[in-house]
Amino acid sequence: MRPSTLRALKRAAELTRQNRLTEAMLIAEPVILAADSYEGDEILRWLADHATDFTGETDKEMP
Repeated sequence: MRPSTLRALKRAAELTRQNRLTEAMLIAEPVILAADSYEGDEILRWLADHATDFTGETDKEMP
């Protein structure tokens, strides 16, 4: 994935955690739409692996 794409996704995650979803979408959507199929696959994997970056939740240990 291009460094600029990763930066945009990380910034979108940060804005989402701050409840600034509209701004997050304005940053992430053009990057996602411009991706070719290879980078699109990388983006999907990154989003799946980093879902908690957007929610701010952390994995809690189960008792």
